[in-house]
Amino acid sequence: MTSANGLGGLMHDPDQAAAQIDAWAEGFAQKAERYRAAQERTEEIRLTAGNKDGSVRVTVRADGSVTDLDLAGRARSMPLEELSAQILTTMRKAQSGIAERVAEVMTDEIGDEDPQTQSLMVDNLRSRFPNPEADEDDEDSAPETPADEPRRPSADSSDEDENNPW
Repeated sequence: MTSANGLGGLMHDPDQAAAQIDAWAEGFAQKAERYRAAQERTEEIRLTAGNKDGSVRVTVRADGSVTDLDLAGRARSMPLEELSAQILTTMRKAQSGIAERVAEVMTDEIGDEDPQTQSLMVDNLRSRFPNPEADEDDEDSAPETPADEPRRPSADSSDEDENNPW
């Protein structure tokens, strides 16, 4: 029997209600601990990639930010445009592994308890940090058109949330 407040029979036995509330609180605390552990491990993730000749190496965090950039050998004599392209390509290569590493951490720490949240997080990371090698395969079939430059909002833009990714 369910009462109007949705607690059903719990209101008839205060001891049972208290035990149920304690169990819920303990479950929430355990879940929070698993997410905290996942967050800590995710913050420790570092991924490094290098270009083909080893002259450019980039290390990134799980949020995609660059933590280290090593230039060696041939990098010193590369034209700046080529060096810039090598750095960006290598950075994207390092970033492309973020989603899988975060998925591993989530699976290890949370298991299959919250698949929707895990899927949303990993899908978001995959869309933010796609595999650049998959893009190279698509380049052959893509028409050659100049890329549009990113649009920046004007200073008088009334929609402040337009560029907010959240």
